[in-house]
Amino acid sequence: MTATKQERRDKVKDLVADAKICMLTTMTTDGRHVSRPMGVQDVEFDGDLWFFAYGDSSLVQQIAVHPQVNVAFSDSKHHNWISISGAAARVDNRAKAEELWSAPLKAWFPDGLETPGLTLVKVNAESAEYWEAAHSSTVITLIGYAKAAITGKTPDAGENETVRL
Repeated sequence: MTATKQERRDKVKDLVADAKICMLTTMTTDGRHVSRPMGVQDVEFDGDLWFFAYGDSSLVQQIAVHPQVNVAFSDSKHHNWISISGAAARVDNRAKAEELWSAPLKAWFPDGLETPGLTLVKVNAESAEYWEAAHSSTVITLIGYAKAAITGKTPDAGENETVRL
């Protein structure tokens, strides 16, 4: 049975909520790709991803010039991967920052919402591709790969979908 567009979107939302930490990739002014680990702040993924950053960071400087970014998630517990492409922008919005703030962020922003230069980065997701493992058990997955190597058949790698957001 083929999933509907909304079911695929819901799947992306669930996979993002499970993963939480991602690698956010931007492009430098000289055309190099740079990735950094980031924690997603809005778990109610609706097509937008939110991050806290310093306004003078290379991340914010890079998206001002090249707003197209990629956000990649790896959920090793469930053997799922998500790649989201979209446009990023700096957002200075105190009310949204208050809504998204959580205590663990103090490790990076010691003065909380009063941290000088604190800003938000919003990624408006345009498309996503995900790979969901056929089995959440590492042992079963490895046995499947070993069986495929012996038989010469492609292993059941699970579900792979591309979703327009």
